[in-house]
Amino acid sequence: MTAKRQSVDDVLKKYGAKIESQVRTADSENVHYSQSYEKFKSEMVTDYNGYEKLCHTLGSFIKIKPTKADEDKVRKYLETAHLDVEPWQAIGLGVVSMLVIFFIGLFGSVAVALIDGFENFPVLFFMLALMFSVFVFSFAQGYPERLSKKWLLKASSQMVPALLYIVVYMRHTPNLERAIQFASEHLDPPLALDFGKIFYNVEVGKYSTIKESLDAYLETWRGTSTEFIEGFHLIESSLFEPEEGRRISTLEKALQVVLDGVYDKMLKFSHNVKAPLTNVYMLGVVLPTLGLALIPLASAMVGGALSATMIFVGFNLLIPFFVFFLTDKVLIMRPGGHGATDLLERNPLYYKYTSKAPYKKAFLLVLPLILLSIIPVLWGYTPLAETLGLHQDYTMKELGLGIFGENELFFHFAEMTGDRVDKILTYEQRRVAQNMKGPFGLGALVLGMLLPLAISMFFVISYKARTKEMIKEREKTQELEKEFNNSLFQLGNRLGNGVPPELVFSRVAKSTKGLRTGEFFSQVNYNIRSLGMSVDDAIFDKKRGAIKFYPSEMIATSMRVLVESSKKGLKIAAISLMSISEYVKNINKITLRLKDLLAEVTGDMKSNMTFLAPLLSGIVVGLGAMITSILSKMDPAAMGGDAAGSGVGGFSQLISIFNYGGMIPPYFLQIAVGIYLVQIIFILTGSLVIIDAGEDKLKQTYDTALNLKSGVGLYFTVALIAVLVLSLLAGKVLGGMMG
Repeated sequence: MTAKRQSVDDVLKKYGAKIESQVRTADSENVHYSQSYEKFKSEMVTDYNGYEKLCHTLGSFIKIKPTKADEDKVRKYLETAHLDVEPWQAIGLGVVSMLVIFFIGLFGSVAVALIDGFENFPVLFFMLALMFSVFVFSFAQGYPERLSKKWLLKASSQMVPALLYIVVYMRHTPNLERAIQFASEHLDPPLALDFGKIFYNVEVGKYSTIKESLDAYLETWRGTSTEFIEGFHLIESSLFEPEEGRRISTLEKALQVVLDGVYDKMLKFSHNVKAPLTNVYMLGVVLPTLGLALIPLASAMVGGALSATMIFVGFNLLIPFFVFFLTDKVLIMRPGGHGATDLLERNPLYYKYTSKAPYKKAFLLVLPLILLSIIPVLWGYTPLAETLGLHQDYTMKELGLGIFGENELFFHFAEMTGDRVDKILTYEQRRVAQNMKGPFGLGALVLGMLLPLAISMFFVISYKARTKEMIKEREKTQELEKEFNNSLFQLGNRLGNGVPPELVFSRVAKSTKGLRTGEFFSQVNYNIRSLGMSVDDAIFDKKRGAIKFYPSEMIATSMRVLVESSKKGLKIAAISLMSISEYVKNINKITLRLKDLLAEVTGDMKSNMTFLAPLLSGIVVGLGAMITSILSKMDPAAMGGDAAGSGVGGFSQLISIFNYGGMIPPYFLQIAVGIYLVQIIFILTGSLVIIDAGEDKLKQTYDTALNLKSGVGLYFTVALIAVLVLSLLAGKVLGGMMG
């Protein structure tokens, strides 16, 4: 009995190996998914390695046992994001991070209080540390879900190409395993990693068949991309169709289901995104900007309770964070499947995008503006003037600008022996006073405007240098994509007529001469004829391949299908290209329709960001300068007695409620506004690019430079005009009242 069983096993092994070598359905000796999956993950998922390390270090410091429901939920997020982290480690990271930040803030505040006295306890710093610790805890708890959604969104942008690869492959070879393998080899991460894991889970014994592993993987898309699941189920059902025509029709239906699903979700997104983005602009841009007009009056009424530090914290930390938080919530709503990332890293000019030289050049160009902008601070708070042998301040009249009155250019004053004096002759006197106020002068405000301008110019110069040439190449590629549909149809026709791929590129290049497609096919033809490359190398070679000079996911997908299908025969290649042509046609229709739907939202946001917000900010800065100028004229102590009080008659009691010495200098207020505007442009530009085109680093960098140039340029112009005109007007009116 034993001998018989052994002989049967030997026969099965012998002929099983022979059949496998002939059929080669799995091609297992060339796949090695257990090794390639781990290697691929370690190379391609570097963004998450830092989080994994934090979880394994800080997250393991305190072991917190979550509830069963929380553990299952967090584990699902971690598995979806392909993170090698246990749920209790992810939860522990949030707790430890919160405690670390809280105790740093507590010990820092107590240390300051011990040094300066508990009456000077840094309440603002302690409250910020407390708020930040709570935020870090909340952020860390939600980070696995965020990474999971980020993974799914990026993977879903590859759904249509993935289904296309599988459908095109199964048109000529109805083998699901080989079709998925073909798609995983030609897709980029993260979907390539997901498809690789389907095989990996079978190899390690988690599932017994590819179908079981595939069905389990598709469940991760339940509730996110139902059309992706339906498309795969149609592909699976095509294997059981008895007639070839019905099988092909089912495969094409699978691709159409995904395309329709992507369109429906983007249509819904374009309608739902309008209200949240309007709220972002009103709450994060309009209201804070209008509130700036009240800050000079408010700071004068409450004395020193409102400081410049608070303004910087509010406008340059809290409000930008609030805007970023709201826009991030909106972007999470964006469905995938549309707006895939272009092959940026494969562009031959990519080295210019990663170069640090533009930053160095930009810094040297804006350095003079930065130095000019800090002169008012150096003049009042350092012995610079005495070192240079200059006066501590100059009046406008001395500088030939008497039209603006006789106010000082920088106008610092200090509190000495309880009385404010507006002119201190030596730096030593100011140092002894230990309570400097200013700069309040018109000249200081104008020079201060150069700092936001310098910051924006730094990014404009460096970003344009990095992206200028790559954008030109991108435009060429986009022209090629628009023309590519007709060229694919020509390729398919000629292949169907029996012309081999090595010759078909030459003929299509001649018929499309003068177009971008002609340039692309000419490059392929040159590589084949002059360099002796194969069709595959002529298109995809890392150094000389034509796709390197026209990096496009759509063109790369089409050419990969051509290369693979031509191995099965010219007729099959022709049919595949016809299918690709129809696919490109449908994608172009969807893209144009979605751009039309989103045009209203993106157009309004861009107009608000580059026109209305800078315009309002510039006017508000001018109003702030005018209010400061008026109060400085009316404040008796600042004018050295009650001259101002006698000048305004019955208003003296009203004016006494304003503490001019407690006002926030317009110099610092304007810098906070300018930097805030730069931050808002960065945040909103990134959001608009993702809404319109998905993850696109090149477009985001280029558009940021353009928006900074127009937005901050308009702000500087409007603010300068408003400050000069309103200050001149205030001087004339007050001069008449006091004259």
